[in-house]
Amino acid sequence: MNSHQESVAGRRKGYGQRQGRRVDADRRDAVVKLLADLPLRRDLLLEHLHRLQDEHGCLRAGDLVALADLLRIGVAEVYETATFYAHFDLCDDDDPAPALAVRVCDGLACRLQGALQLTASLREWLPPLRARVLRAPCMGRCDLAPVVQVGKRHADRASTTEVLALIEAGVLTPLPVVSESFDAYRARGGYQPLQALRSGVLPTGTVLDEVEAAGLRGMGGAGFPSARKWRLVSHAPAPRYLVCNADEGEPGTFKDRLILEQQPHQFLEGLLLAAACIGAARCWIYLRDEYPAAHAILTREIALLERLKLVEAGFIELRRGAGAYICGEESALIESIEGKRGYPRQRPPYVAEAGLFGRPTLVNNVETLALVPGIVAGGGARFAALGSEGFAGLRSYSVSGRVREPGVKQAPAGISARRLIDDYCGGMAEGHQLLAYLPGGASGGILPASMADLPLQFGELEKVGCLIGSAAVIVLSDHDDLRAAVQALLEFFADESCGQCTPCRVGTEKMLAMFRAPEPDLDLLNELATVMRDASICGLGQAAPNPLMTALRYLPQHLMTGHGDG
Repeated sequence: MNSHQESVAGRRKGYGQRQGRRVDADRRDAVVKLLADLPLRRDLLLEHLHRLQDEHGCLRAGDLVALADLLRIGVAEVYETATFYAHFDLCDDDDPAPALAVRVCDGLACRLQGALQLTASLREWLPPLRARVLRAPCMGRCDLAPVVQVGKRHADRASTTEVLALIEAGVLTPLPVVSESFDAYRARGGYQPLQALRSGVLPTGTVLDEVEAAGLRGMGGAGFPSARKWRLVSHAPAPRYLVCNADEGEPGTFKDRLILEQQPHQFLEGLLLAAACIGAARCWIYLRDEYPAAHAILTREIALLERLKLVEAGFIELRRGAGAYICGEESALIESIEGKRGYPRQRPPYVAEAGLFGRPTLVNNVETLALVPGIVAGGGARFAALGSEGFAGLRSYSVSGRVREPGVKQAPAGISARRLIDDYCGGMAEGHQLLAYLPGGASGGILPASMADLPLQFGELEKVGCLIGSAAVIVLSDHDDLRAAVQALLEFFADESCGQCTPCRVGTEKMLAMFRAPEPDLDLLNELATVMRDASICGLGQAAPNPLMTALRYLPQHLMTGHGDG
């Protein structure tokens, strides 16, 4: 028996062997068998954890110890990663697997449609041993509120009766989705720009010029000019990587989900065009775990591209998140891909200089990449001309809340919230009058109806203390309790803070507690907001005060008269 076998068998450790809990040989063999088709690499830790939980219903202590041994890392590293993500359930070896998870969306759009009452009803009907009824952050289905996820199955516009019926029938697989096929995409000219670029007919410089002429910016929220970002990365030393941020966790945002589910090849061609322009050695897609249907579609269509020799096997790697809003921040996302907790990195260096595995990395979101094939095929100037009020191009607005026809609306950049509601959403819902709106999800702040004619565009909303971000427009009406809405957003940030830096970890909780007080100290709230904005490591802590501060500024009479509960 060699030294490794002795350690596995539980004998006294010799020199150079890791300390800690003994590895059970049978458990180790079972983990090896379960992960047989996955390389035993440190960066695949989240994929290993998903596989274990999908198989056993939870992450058992013995399996985590065996996994640490197989990866040759400390058990503490595995535990700190597993406990960071909300979708992983840890349990002892002898404990029964947790009951079925029934996640009720707790996002603002779902709350407006009765999500809290639905949660209470489900908890009344479902015994704890049969199901765990959990309040969960926004699931990216805000136009279909309220939403419940049973296993991997979503119930849209859900009722207690419907959820109970799903559980009774054992229907736990993702909702079926009809997406555009490879053949249909090719029939409308798909992949021609990519083939032209790869053959040299279309120069890389021309693609970059067209993207620049289009005025394309990062649609995930930051709004950095895409062509400039691509050029910066392309000039960095090789190997260079491309990462797609598909962790669409900003409350109220669901545009990327529709693109991935309905037009996967338009997105994949945009990904490959960007990869070719920067000379990427490999690509990663980091997809939020709340999108199981999109995961199945991408897995299938990437495999098809590999069979058709449009990409080399393994060139595009698909990774699942595990329920952490912070991983929408690009450096936290990269940490997660590397198999770690999703802690944002201190900058500099920026990820364009030292990103994934320390290499120069281009990070773009789904919508940005999906727009590229059309820009290259039709010309950047033509795309730019589709904007309004002097702004360039089109963008997809996720509209939810008190409108007649919520959904993803592709509209000219710079459109106002009023025009978006009236011209694209059929107006306000019956019997409702516009009170306020969130122009950029939870992070973007809140504006009153009197400011509904402002352009929804980068650089414009900042003038009034708000952000367009991912263009998640949540519409509130005169029927809504603004104080309860703001409290819901503060609760979200307090829950989703990763805890790495004190201004955010303590600040989000303190701001929520102060706001809940019968008579909040407004001066102290303003002082706290300033500290959080100035001292937090990443955008979560910096933007967390936005909904409260803007509501205090523009809607104080509504904010201070509500009841403040859900």
